[in-house]
Amino acid sequence: MSDVFALAGQNLASPIILSFVLGFGAALARSDLSVPEAVAKALSLYLLFAIGFKGGAGVAEHGVHSVLVMSMLAGAILSAGIPLIAFTLLRAISRLDRVNAAAVAAHYGSISIVTFVAATSVLATKGIQAEGFMVAVAAVMETPAIFVGLLLAAHASATVQTTAGGRNGLDKDLIREVALNGSIVILVGSFVIGWITGPAGLAEIDPFIGAPFKGVLTLFLLDMGLVAGRGMRQGMRHLSPSVVIFGLVMPLIGAALGTATGMALGLSAGGVALFATLSGSASYIAVPAAMRVALPAAEPSIYLTLSLAITFPFNLILGIPIYVAVATALTGG
Repeated sequence: MSDVFALAGQNLASPIILSFVLGFGAALARSDLSVPEAVAKALSLYLLFAIGFKGGAGVAEHGVHSVLVMSMLAGAILSAGIPLIAFTLLRAISRLDRVNAAAVAAHYGSISIVTFVAATSVLATKGIQAEGFMVAVAAVMETPAIFVGLLLAAHASATVQTTAGGRNGLDKDLIREVALNGSIVILVGSFVIGWITGPAGLAEIDPFIGAPFKGVLTLFLLDMGLVAGRGMRQGMRHLSPSVVIFGLVMPLIGAALGTATGMALGLSAGGVALFATLSGSASYIAVPAAMRVALPAAEPSIYLTLSLAITFPFNLILGIPIYVAVATALTGG
């Protein structure tokens, strides 16, 4: 436990986390501090490209093997299974209706790529290596939870929710929209580019995606702090105490499943920590976009506030240190 608190203290003292705290506090204080949307999007694209490219180059260097394939399969299974646990827990401890519970559950089965990037930064700071193919696992875990969430909601009335335009929630247009979500496209695309070009390609653009990475992440998390703080200020009135507790407990449940999976696959300490981070995070980009289209009856003030204003800060400040400390202790790494 002392290791967890020590790592949490180090994490809190880093410029990256303190920038998030600055943005969060500024938003709660109603400051006019803001990051232009175009700048925030550019920072996001940079981070996704950099992490994807590095992962692809890592796979190219070490080759495709059974552990990579099994890890991707396990990630897909976790992404589909965690929403079932989240949905059951929510229905047991809260008064959320089935549609809103299903929408929230989908967020917790999918992943937060920013939380993943922050975890890779923590590992790099501590000198802990992780398997490069975890980027591919992250990409695989984006979408299965969305479809499970929609099926859970559909079961409520025996018919899938439809949009104002009358489109079926599980039709081909939605599937295409989810599969071609910008964050997935840039992450998978940069991974493939890194895989094709390998270490030589990484060396060629390292001045671009190497040294500047943490600085860009710091600015991006300043913006995320602003977004999370505004969500906390505006959306907390829609969340009951039991739902807030869910937002703090569910990451630990998901992370425990991710840790057990990483250990069963024989991953390194860094790989286990990243599997835990992915499984314990909650989406606030891809899934909200899908829910707005497929489940218009679900309340964004519930699922978005919960994932972004409760679970994201928890993971950033306490969750990641816990996952890293547990993974290190279990693997002896």
